[in-house]
Amino acid sequence: MVTSTTQGKEGRWYIIHTYSGQEERVKRNLEQRIETMDVKDKVFQVIMPTEEEIEIKDGRRRSVSKKVFPGYILVRMNMDEESWYVVRNTAGVTGFVSTEDEREKRPKPVPLTEQEVGTILKRMESEAPRVRVGFFKGQGIRITDGPFADFIGVVDEIYSDKGKIRVLVSFFGRETPVELDFLQIEKV
Repeated sequence: MVTSTTQGKEGRWYIIHTYSGQEERVKRNLEQRIETMDVKDKVFQVIMPTEEEIEIKDGRRRSVSKKVFPGYILVRMNMDEESWYVVRNTAGVTGFVSTEDEREKRPKPVPLTEQEVGTILKRMESEAPRVRVGFFKGQGIRITDGPFADFIGVVDEIYSDKGKIRVLVSFFGRETPVELDFLQIEKV
């Protein structure tokens, strides 16, 4: 049995486990159940934490929304029997992140701390998207643009915050570092 604790109107945040890849569908299902079962006064918000990421692929930059915690969504709610039942019995929900209740010998949902919630929400609201690069140190690449076009080199350093990469290119038998944009290179 889930007991109601002294919670404010704002509720507490809980982590819900879902089938991986089904987070968006589960979020929609849960929001629909909250409406139809009229528990808007107990279950306030459902979010699927995502962050913007710049993906560089095939010489093109594109912005993609990446799940921060694949297989999980967050729900802000006042925990009681009814709200627990609505969330737990939504299609695609496999359960709450919980701990064992010593007295009742059944899982008890554990709310997130304010600090944990703050960290997750801050990560979602970050203004500067992270850059995902398909290159690694020591990888062979070919320069596709600029004065060194068609030269072959080896990745020496990756500066993802600047969108740059340092490549060692061989000139007259000597390795020379060249700083390039991610869009100027491709895998060999």
